[in-house]
Amino acid sequence: MDNKVILDTIWVLVAAMLVFFMNLGFAMVESGFARMKNTVNILSKNFIVFAVSSIAFWAIGWGLMYGNGSGYFGAEGLFGLSGADNSPASGDAYAGVYSALSWATVPLLAKFFFQLVFAGTAATIVSGAVAERIKYLSFILFSFLLVAFVYPVAGHWIWGGGWLASLGFWDFAGSTVVHSVGGWAALAGVIVLGPRIGKYGKDGKVHPIPGHSMPLATIGVFVLWLGWFGFNPGSTMAADPTAIARIAVTTNSAAAAGLISSTIVAWVLLGKPDLSMTINGCLAGLVAVTAPCAYISVGSSLIIGTVAGAIVVFAVLAFDRLKLDDPVGALSVHLVNGVFGTIAVGLFAQDQFMPNTTGDGLFFGGGFGLLGTQLLGAAAVGAFAFVVSYAFWQILHNTVGIRVRPEEEHEGLDIGEHGMVAYPEFAPSPERYADPSLPRGPSSPSRALKSSAEVVLERKT
Repeated sequence: MDNKVILDTIWVLVAAMLVFFMNLGFAMVESGFARMKNTVNILSKNFIVFAVSSIAFWAIGWGLMYGNGSGYFGAEGLFGLSGADNSPASGDAYAGVYSALSWATVPLLAKFFFQLVFAGTAATIVSGAVAERIKYLSFILFSFLLVAFVYPVAGHWIWGGGWLASLGFWDFAGSTVVHSVGGWAALAGVIVLGPRIGKYGKDGKVHPIPGHSMPLATIGVFVLWLGWFGFNPGSTMAADPTAIARIAVTTNSAAAAGLISSTIVAWVLLGKPDLSMTINGCLAGLVAVTAPCAYISVGSSLIIGTVAGAIVVFAVLAFDRLKLDDPVGALSVHLVNGVFGTIAVGLFAQDQFMPNTTGDGLFFGGGFGLLGTQLLGAAAVGAFAFVVSYAFWQILHNTVGIRVRPEEEHEGLDIGEHGMVAYPEFAPSPERYADPSLPRGPSSPSRALKSSAEVVLERKT
């Protein structure tokens, strides 16, 4: 194995670890934007979703996404990394099973691990949008279905050598493949679930439900910002110093511009520089630059981030007017700006940065060809992801159910779904919860201040 393969492999694995670390960022942002009584539930969902994604992607999703097959889905290499790779690191002398990734020099398992953390990111996007009223089991089941079927099929069209790739659609690190797919799945869930109790009045008035910890949310966005330096530069899947450095700077520039523009727009519209808007503006810039980051100049990334930061503020307000309840702004960040970032490739791409790939976008003399392809791809993936996700949500709704009971929602999902609370010192009426002899149903608060293990031991003794 030569030095290039070794260096490429180290880079890809480190980048993948940074993307994995983003799970902590999502957990912090979502729990900070949720109410105190739902903190354990949010943390638990963000914890278990990566485990579920790991199994789903290994068993089914990887082969559907990258296995050789038709232009619509992979048909080889299903059920656990079966089949041969054909990268230089593998030593295989033939086409192999995963020819769509043959350009990467790293070993097969490095390729798998890097793509796995992206699949997990798509799934965790859904968590925040459906927060504070979804059944824990239903979320787990949907996450498996999303990573096993929805995400990989859409991904195959673009990154697996499918029909959109053959048309010249480009998404370098996943504004469409990861973010808008997760966003469309989240939108379907929000529609089927309905809003949280008390969010919208009968007169149509929006009642804000503030999160319980802006410090947690702020920590989370810093973790996500850091993780994006693995997300975007790591998608080179090679230790190319020039490309990695430029992509890191375009990524950072878009995040900074999105943060500032969202702060200004929120200040003008709302009268105050709302920190939650600032956080989502930073994330919006990162999402929007994810597709074009390798194909654009730093100047273009600043424009993209600025627009994304403004868009996210208007999107948050628009979704509330539509009575689509999204506690963390995931739809505005990942769906809306995932689509915008995809379109931005068609506007701002310059062939000089990655010759013989995208060509030039509309603003650099390339005409409408690339832009048209990007619009088609965004629409096709959106239609597929939304329709299939909506079908999965409806199946779960009509079988196991997807929404907790109203009394459980009032008490908080920490008590009803997990039998504990995140901050027991601040729980109301602790004596109400201390008696293990009280009736225990799905929404009973009787276990709130005792762990499940403690309750079981007390029963036995």
